[in-house]
Amino acid sequence: MRRQNRLFQGFIGLTALLTALALCLVFLVAPREAVMGDVQRIFYFHVASSWTGYLALFVTFIAGLLYLRRRESTWDRLGLASAEIGWIFITGGILTGTFWAKTTWGVWWTWDPRLTTSAVLWLIYASYLILRQAMEDRNLRARVAAVYGIAGFAAVPLNFMAIRWWRAAHPLVLQSSGIGLTPSMLRILIFSVLTFTLFYIVLLCCRVRLERAGEQLSQLRRYRREG
Repeated sequence: MRRQNRLFQGFIGLTALLTALALCLVFLVAPREAVMGDVQRIFYFHVASSWTGYLALFVTFIAGLLYLRRRESTWDRLGLASAEIGWIFITGGILTGTFWAKTTWGVWWTWDPRLTTSAVLWLIYASYLILRQAMEDRNLRARVAAVYGIAGFAAVPLNFMAIRWWRAAHPLVLQSSGIGLTPSMLRILIFSVLTFTLFYIVLLCCRVRLERAGEQLSQLRRYRREG
């Protein structure tokens, strides 16, 4: 156990170091975009936040499937923790997108297909978290949350494909009609995405541990009341 804790602390330290390096790369190394200027630097955080949110919600989707198959509380904890973190990253993607939109489009928000489906995605997982809080029966809550997490994930590919299926002002990345990235920009973007992914893993491990400790504390209190 002590060795695992030391390894995890080392992983946290590595993630913090990479995060600091990513910030330096974005603000000090990445070239200034010719058309949008320095505001384009939001792009590195916007894409990384959205990608990490997608990943987290995919983990919730997988955890829901495994819970329904095995009925183990481990998967319910994982689904909850990943949904909470994913919702935060999706929120970060939306907020960074609004700042970018204000500079490029002159408005904070427009009902562009990508933005509209992002709002729908945000509401779906906000409802997921509210639904869990509203149900007291632990087993029923886990089953309903698993089904909801599976069904709600349909909004993720819808959100990702929105700018490809419908006419949209939101730019495409890595395509001739979208944002033109130089090789150095692309490398920094990939580094930023990987760093956000590691940050997600750290948060997920911490949140699962916290949820497990909360369940153990609740059981201890219940045993004391019954005793």
